[in-house]
Amino acid sequence: MTAGSRAVDDSDLMRSALSLAARGLGATMPNPTVGCVLYRPDIGAGGRVVGRGWTQRGGRPHAETEAIARAGDLARGAAAYVTLEPCAHQGQTPPCASALVEAGVERVVISVLDPDPRVNGSGVRKLEKAGVEVLSGVCGEQGAALLAGYLKRLDAGRPLVTVKVATSLDGRIALHNGQSKWITGDLARARAHLLRARHDGVMIGVGTLAEDDPELTCRLPGLEARSPVRIIADGRLRAPLTSKLIATANEIPTWIVAADGAPGDRKRALAGLGVQVLDVGRDESGNPDMKEALSKIGDLGLQSLLVEGGGRLVSSLLLAGCVDRLAWFRAPKVIGDDGVAAAAALGLRDLEAAPRFNRVAFEEVGDDILETYEVRA
Repeated sequence: MTAGSRAVDDSDLMRSALSLAARGLGATMPNPTVGCVLYRPDIGAGGRVVGRGWTQRGGRPHAETEAIARAGDLARGAAAYVTLEPCAHQGQTPPCASALVEAGVERVVISVLDPDPRVNGSGVRKLEKAGVEVLSGVCGEQGAALLAGYLKRLDAGRPLVTVKVATSLDGRIALHNGQSKWITGDLARARAHLLRARHDGVMIGVGTLAEDDPELTCRLPGLEARSPVRIIADGRLRAPLTSKLIATANEIPTWIVAADGAPGDRKRALAGLGVQVLDVGRDESGNPDMKEALSKIGDLGLQSLLVEGGGRLVSSLLLAGCVDRLAWFRAPKVIGDDGVAAAAALGLRDLEAAPRFNRVAFEEVGDDILETYEVRA
């Protein structure tokens, strides 16, 4: 169906549901983050929202059951605004479409239909068979943007990849001696931590690990528990066992992408410290095959991956055609040609072969700017 005469009101309520869904970004893997608003048009002069819900941490309870529980008896006769088609299959929780029917919901408005083969229209059919009016496609573009990681994993078998860089105006991430703290200011660094909280995983190369020994956690007050899975691209398993990531692997999930032929004794030592090693083949340069690595990462449930460097890892992902977005922080500084570039050599012989992106957002963050790009189809 398409939006009809009630499209304005439907859009307003769907935007509320989308705002609720955004709360779960980075916290619901392997399930998508979904928002649900229950609205009774017959209560009061302008109607009344009687229940709100969003997918909880770890992927359940689902948004619909949360909203129904909050609404109680007021759910009967309500319209449900759901950002993703309600599921109709029995998983670890009962089908959400059935829950809406049993609660007495009379109308369901959906932003995005679910392409998951287990759903794929069956939620709509179950609702309509029960006599529930269904309308889909409301705020569909916004819904698809929010669900981009989930949809990418279903379509391509890998997470949505966002490369985050913080550079000078001339695109340098560090001085020639490796010094990079701090190119951007406090507000930009806080925003980068928020990006971590909104992604399922964060990845760096082993060179960045050796240079910076980062923790890759979210250190924003109140969001400390939203630290993502930490992943190191380390073909030969050279990561120091005393590094912060390895030392805290039993506290925060930590994975290493290793190439074929990596030392078995290192694998055993890392496993003993709580690190999960993902074995992949090698690309033409002898480095871990990033397409295969991302496929394995997707198989493990990650829908969104934030890549924070270094330059060789960024280049390998660009060459593999696996970068979907750029989050580019730019500081009002010039470092010069002897600084470290944001991406290592790509070996391009023709400008037409250069990866191309469209800028979709521009924002001032203190003295710095944040530009967001999406890959050009």
